[in-house]
Amino acid sequence: MEAPPLVSVIIIFLNEEKCISEAIESVLAQTYEQWEILLVDDGSTDRSTTIARSFARKMPDRIRYLEHSGHENKGMSASRNLGIRNAQGQYLSFLDADDLWLPQKLEQQLAILEAQPEAALVCGRAQWWYSWTGEAEDQKKDFIQAFQLPLDTLVAGYKVLLMFLQDEWASLHDILLRREAVDAVGGYEDAFRGMYEDQAFHAKLCLTYPVFVSGACAYRYRQHPEACTTQTHANGKYLAARKTYLYWLQDLLIDQKDKVSEVWQVVQQQLWPFKHPHLQRMKNGLLHLGRKIMPERLRHWLWTQWHHKPSPPIGWVRWGSLRRLQPISPVWPNYRGAPVDRHYIEQFLAGNAGSIQGHVLELGDATYTSRFGGDRVTKSDVLHGREGNPAATIVADLTQADNIPSHTFDCIILTQTLLLIYDLRAAIHTLYRILKPGGTLLVTVPGITQIIRDDMEEYGQYWSFTRQSAEKLFGEVFNEAEIVTTTYGNVLSTTAFLYGVAAEELSKKELDYHDPDYQLIIGIRVIKA
Repeated sequence: MEAPPLVSVIIIFLNEEKCISEAIESVLAQTYEQWEILLVDDGSTDRSTTIARSFARKMPDRIRYLEHSGHENKGMSASRNLGIRNAQGQYLSFLDADDLWLPQKLEQQLAILEAQPEAALVCGRAQWWYSWTGEAEDQKKDFIQAFQLPLDTLVAGYKVLLMFLQDEWASLHDILLRREAVDAVGGYEDAFRGMYEDQAFHAKLCLTYPVFVSGACAYRYRQHPEACTTQTHANGKYLAARKTYLYWLQDLLIDQKDKVSEVWQVVQQQLWPFKHPHLQRMKNGLLHLGRKIMPERLRHWLWTQWHHKPSPPIGWVRWGSLRRLQPISPVWPNYRGAPVDRHYIEQFLAGNAGSIQGHVLELGDATYTSRFGGDRVTKSDVLHGREGNPAATIVADLTQADNIPSHTFDCIILTQTLLLIYDLRAAIHTLYRILKPGGTLLVTVPGITQIIRDDMEEYGQYWSFTRQSAEKLFGEVFNEAEIVTTTYGNVLSTTAFLYGVAAEELSKKELDYHDPDYQLIIGIRVIKA
């Protein structure tokens, strides 16, 4: 049997005595155990050097301490490159010494890359972590960054680059990469000592390779006043760093303009104020004057014309085959193809395939357990609410399933079931009870949906959900757990679903655009504390 691949975890640090132990411990706690840690000291003068060397002495076969010649400070990029040169793993990941990982980070992301050979890297959403202080005023500040991209699917790399060019809140913190891709792009750019060192590296990757964008969150990005980003904004050096990065990116793009015209256009737009500072000041003055003297309605109309295509006039919309009072196709299973909601359900499960492992429980049959769990599943059970299902190994009502032992399952897959259960809280309490500590619950629920008449008559159909209601509902029971919700759908795909138009009749681009105002499916991933 082939040995599991080695993951090299590179942690660079400069005077991080307060946090580095916690960062290292979060790697030691990973559920995937084939890793090595390279601790790269960028010239620390505090106790972090002693702490790092202590970990390396305790685990010399797993942890190595590295430093530049003469204990010199060479900056973030040069330090990460030192780690890369000494790494032995097939896969690489980077953890800042003041941040930490959640336990299933490596296992989940490695499963994705192993299943997605086209992807050079997988990126996940990070949690902006304020509550680490323990202060009451920080407890409600935490949030998980939003990616304006299709989640749990492969995305053209330049689209990821466009995202973090246009929204720096969306910059990539949590990644796992193939070693050969890092070598092919030449690693980090040594000229970037601090700010934008990661954006420059990610830009090279995104201009070369597709990226798998995961909706999961396994990275805690600690917010504190000593952080490099905070310091750069505070000391007024941010604009200079941004200018340097944009000019560097422009040079990188010059030979590729035809291939990445969208990126080139955005870079030129963002460079315009730096290239034409006098015109920018005039523009700002005119905008300020316009806000003072122009009526609000006129300002709104001009803004709409500038930023959006105007809507067609009344009477111009052509309804075609959609001008009808009955759906084009009856509801599943008598469908003309794959239902759109099922496409999103399977996208959610594919993005969380790494969690489908060990002893798995699925409702109705074990199709998804087998399809997405594969060899990681050691035991599979099927739950059904009534006698008569030959695939069922357990017959129980989730609202009162006393016959299922507590702390039994490593993973539970529950797709499109909660809408049929009136006593939701009792069912969720059961799911909490029968899930092992550290186990993962993967749930999908409908947002916008039609009535499924057969299900309604047999079981009842009581609920539709929003992301907000799902988070509050599961938070009541799994109050110390990690709960991550992902929404799927847009006005076109939702309309197609309601009309009975199959997923095959929409393009990948049409399916993969997710508008949070049209929540067709909500995926909920819960890791029990």
